[in-house]
Amino acid sequence: MSIDLKGTGVALVTPFTKNNEVDYVALEKLVQHVISGGVNYLVVLGTTGESVTLSKEEKKKVVAKVIAVNAGGLPVVLGLGGNHTAELLSELKHTDLTGIDALLSVSPAYNRPSQEGIYQHYAALAQKSPLPILLYNVPTRTGATVEVETTLRLAKEFKNIVAMKDASAGVQQCMDMLYGAPEGFVVTSGDDSLALPMMALGAQGLISVIANAYPAETAAIVNAALKGDFATARAMHYKLMPVMKVIFEDGNPAGVKYFLHKLGLMENVLRLPLVSVKKETAAKIDKMF
Repeated sequence: MSIDLKGTGVALVTPFTKNNEVDYVALEKLVQHVISGGVNYLVVLGTTGESVTLSKEEKKKVVAKVIAVNAGGLPVVLGLGGNHTAELLSELKHTDLTGIDALLSVSPAYNRPSQEGIYQHYAALAQKSPLPILLYNVPTRTGATVEVETTLRLAKEFKNIVAMKDASAGVQQCMDMLYGAPEGFVVTSGDDSLALPMMALGAQGLISVIANAYPAETAAIVNAALKGDFATARAMHYKLMPVMKVIFEDGNPAGVKYFLHKLGLMENVLRLPLVSVKKETAAKIDKMF
C-alpha cells in the first residue's frame, strides 16, 4: 500500500460541451496534455473537477476515461469525500477502485464537526479503505480546519493515511505538520501560489489547478524546488505569478477553464451554480495570449 506523492499532481477539470454534457473527447485531450507536460500523478473528481455536479454515471465514465487514457502511466488519485460518514463508507464499498492508486478525501463540509468528529470520520474511512488516503484540508470551502494535532494523530495511528493536501494558507500550520509528521508522511500544497514557500519549509509537492493549463511550467517549479534549486524555482514562480493571480479571481475552476478554452483544449462551460469568469477577467487573460 504505497504511492509516490512527491512532485506535481494535477486536479483535473471536467470539460463540458456547449450542451452542458461531459465532453469525453476534450477530457482525453486534457489528460494527454498534462501527461506530456510532465506531471507526476492525476487527481480525478476533486473540487476542480466540479464533482458535486456530476451524476453517479458521469463520475464512473469520467474515471474510466482518465484511467484508459493514462493506460497505467501515472498514479491516479480519486476524490472521495463527504460530510455524511456512513454514506461515504457506502460509496467507497460500491466504487470500482480498479486503476485507482489512492483516495483524496476532503474533510466534512457544512456541518462543521469538532476535531474529534473529524478524527472519527477519517478513522472510519481508514479502517475500510483498501487504498492509501490523502487528507484534504481546505477550510475556506469546508468551514472547519483540520488542525495539526488531528492530522498527526491520524497519520500516526493509521498506516494508510499517507499525506495531507493542505490548502489552509497557513505557513505556521505547514511547519507544525512537517515538524511532527511521522516518517514517510507527505505534506503537499493545495495552493499553487503557496507551493514554493511550503516546499522551502519541507513540503514535497503540489496538487495543482494551474497545471491543467500549464503542466510543464508548474512541474518545472516543483521539480526545481525538490532538488533544492530555489533560485531557479523562484524565477519560474514569478514568471508564472501573473497566471496565478488572475486564474483565481473569479473562483475555481472558472479561471482555469477559460485558460484551457484559450489554449483550444475545451469549451468554456461550467455547470451551475458555477459560471464563467467576468468580462473584465476574461480581458486580462486574453492579453496573455
